[in-house]
Amino acid sequence: MQENEAGARPFGMRDKIGYMFGDFGNDFTFIFASSFLMVFYTKVLGISGGVVGTLFLAARFVDAFTDVTMGRIVDARKPGRDGKFRGWIKWMSGPVALASFLMYQTALVNASMTWKIVYMYVTYLLWGSVFYTSINIPYGSMASAITSEPNERTALSTARSIGAALAGLVIGTLTPLFIYVTDEDGNQVVRGGAAFTVVAGVFSVCAVICYMVCYRLTTERVQVEKGATGKKVSLADTFRAIIRSRALLGIIGAAVFLLLSQLLISTLNNYIYPDYFGNARGISVFTLASTFVMLVVVAPLSVPISRRFGKKEAGVVGMLLSGCVFTLLFLLQTQNMWLFLALSIIGYLGLGFFNTVIWANITDVIDEQEIQVGQREDGTVYAVYSFARKVGQALAGGAGGWALEVIGYESAAAVQTEGVLAGLYTAATLVPAVGFFIVALLLWFVYPLDKRRVERNVRLLRERRGE
Repeated sequence: MQENEAGARPFGMRDKIGYMFGDFGNDFTFIFASSFLMVFYTKVLGISGGVVGTLFLAARFVDAFTDVTMGRIVDARKPGRDGKFRGWIKWMSGPVALASFLMYQTALVNASMTWKIVYMYVTYLLWGSVFYTSINIPYGSMASAITSEPNERTALSTARSIGAALAGLVIGTLTPLFIYVTDEDGNQVVRGGAAFTVVAGVFSVCAVICYMVCYRLTTERVQVEKGATGKKVSLADTFRAIIRSRALLGIIGAAVFLLLSQLLISTLNNYIYPDYFGNARGISVFTLASTFVMLVVVAPLSVPISRRFGKKEAGVVGMLLSGCVFTLLFLLQTQNMWLFLALSIIGYLGLGFFNTVIWANITDVIDEQEIQVGQREDGTVYAVYSFARKVGQALAGGAGGWALEVIGYESAAAVQTEGVLAGLYTAATLVPAVGFFIVALLLWFVYPLDKRRVERNVRLLRERRGE
């Protein structure tokens, strides 16, 4: 890894804002899908939750090939006028936005179930496994090319998380206002007509705008090289190194269970507030309040806390806090929506911190991989991690759909039975709590990159590069 020509402007706020808008753009389609695609498939198109869950799981097998292939393509590409990674953001912003829009076509309501399922598979795979992959992997890998300083990378990770939080805020607060309506009996039901399609179209346009801001404001000032050995590394060699990487396996395991818990909460919020509490506005309130806590409390403290205690150490404490709070929610079995909201938001403090710095953990893992094998493969390592995150997303979507079937949820029913409501509450509290505790255990016992080791790796790489 070498610094580019001296004419490149120094790292600063412009890069952080630009990088923030990159994940803002990503999550206009990703969070929208994570939070509301299950609702669209089940409540608008009438597809069963089990069939949707199977789609999410099947797509991850496709991602196993497309993610790694894209990572290899990114690593093999030589830097051009836009650098090594930025060009992909410009080229693929339109296709990923269009593919997202195509998933939410309410005109299919009266189509046959066979056609609905075929269309669901084609459009979902086109969005997630092809176009989203082709923009997200270069975007994530680009952090190594923007700066080589650990604290600046943590700042980029924080900026990225702020972008995701802002997208979640917009999607989580505004979407329920447009897609839910109160029927004559006072029940919260999904609005008919073209509501979903219009919302998806607006978010797709917003995604393209955000991607262009990211492309314009960021600068690749560090030339990312594959390694110092000078030999060509095969895909088999790369996977052998990955399988032996305790750091990568540890962060992958933590990411899978983190996403499983977080996205399961997001998915089931769309059912527990309208059905259990009878108030769909709770979705917007939760999103607004949890995002506010993340932006005002977590984001400003992430860099100083990471610098003082280490990312791993602080992440363990955060996950334990989240696990304890959601366990308490399960034990309380409260029917007071405001108490449920307040405790859920406190639980999100710990989750939010680890989510904020996790992207800096990935650059630490890439550094560790270079120390161990002498080869730097940002795109491939990030692709493997990206695939793991998609597995977590799929398991969350699948678990949400399968849980709805297990507890007997009836998408066509305006009012659910007491047994179904009790099952919803358990799935939305106890299951995420267990996931958070597993994340804490994986970070503590498997992931080896504590504060001392990260600082050692930075020192060794600087010595190796003659910095």
